[in-house]
Amino acid sequence: MVARQRTQPIQTEDLAGSNAGHAGEHNRALVLRAIHWDAPISRVEIARKTGLTKQTIARIVDRLLDEGLIMEARRRHGLRGQPAIELEINPEGCYSIGVHIDRDHLTILAVDAIGTVRGRVHHEKRAILPAEFVELTGEAISYFRRSKLIDEARLSGIGLAIPDWLGEIPFLGMPDNYSQWTNFDVRTALANFTACPIFIDNESNAAAVAELDYGLGAESRDFFYISINALLGGGLVLDGVRHRGAMGLSGEIGWMPVITDDGPAPRKITLLGQVFALLWLYEYLRQHDVHVSKPQDLLALDARGRALVSAWLKQMSIHIADAVVHIGLIVDPDAVLVGGRLPVRMIDELLRYIHEHLAKADPNLPSIHRASIAEDAGALGAAAMSTASALMLGSVDPAQRTRMPLQNLQRPTGF
Repeated sequence: MVARQRTQPIQTEDLAGSNAGHAGEHNRALVLRAIHWDAPISRVEIARKTGLTKQTIARIVDRLLDEGLIMEARRRHGLRGQPAIELEINPEGCYSIGVHIDRDHLTILAVDAIGTVRGRVHHEKRAILPAEFVELTGEAISYFRRSKLIDEARLSGIGLAIPDWLGEIPFLGMPDNYSQWTNFDVRTALANFTACPIFIDNESNAAAVAELDYGLGAESRDFFYISINALLGGGLVLDGVRHRGAMGLSGEIGWMPVITDDGPAPRKITLLGQVFALLWLYEYLRQHDVHVSKPQDLLALDARGRALVSAWLKQMSIHIADAVVHIGLIVDPDAVLVGGRLPVRMIDELLRYIHEHLAKADPNLPSIHRASIAEDAGALGAAAMSTASALMLGSVDPAQRTRMPLQNLQRPTGF
């Protein structure tokens, strides 16, 4: 992915440090962030990026080495003078557990400090209720512990990726008792599994964090993430930081109005989230007597089923292309990334149709790409929130985020 040309230089994350004694924790975070982003990296390069003195860098690096959060990887030869020692985050420096609950599945990951998945438990099941969620999550965490997939002494916390208004927004096949999620205290439930911090965020925000830390974030620090899951979501990253908005609602692309017919006025207008998502694809296929219930089923379709999926993707590509135009005009990111649980080859087909529409539009629009992390992005991003706290990367707060009840929002509901 290549960032598009801008008339103004791209602003980078401020890594300027302070050499004052009271700024020790701040400087420590800056050093860890530099190693996290640019490893392998030498002490001299860290000093150049942060503005800290060599003495300050040496003191912080020695402490981080003693704590096991970083490690000396190798010596860099071929330059003048003493070969520089390169530093990296120690994969075993900390561990995190990432959980992603959605309307059609539950995924739990054990993740090390550099984002490698050490263990995975997945349940492909529709409309899991809170009690079963707690039971299945507890079983997965016990399995990780028994199998030594995580070092309990170095567990940094549990991150949860969960859709907003999980028990409130109706969806196809939603059972009556699914409203149990509305008042369920998920933080307390997860806190029963560990004394470590619990981190909670919207599933699309979490997926965007995963892409930022472990995916295409290495190439672009400004992007909009479109998440195709049971329902539709979005996340926004600006200057290398997840942008939540005043109420944590930034990126809610499902509320975008779209025109669903080409007839004369008055034209039919609905919401993007009411026509585009996995559950709506399943419904479209059901109306044509093709029955699927999970993403894997889409890969086993016969020629007729694949043709129907292609027709649906072509139809949806018009709406996504319009969304990219609006995102480009309003937010102006480098790129729009498309990810989620829609199978990779179908995302690629969707992008091909979108590119055909965008080729006729403004060439200064953000480029659109398939996200590099696939179906586990939500769970991996949830784990990344905990890892970021342990490594003092400054991107998360363990406190419960504020979420306005759905009934207080003056917006249409029902997708």
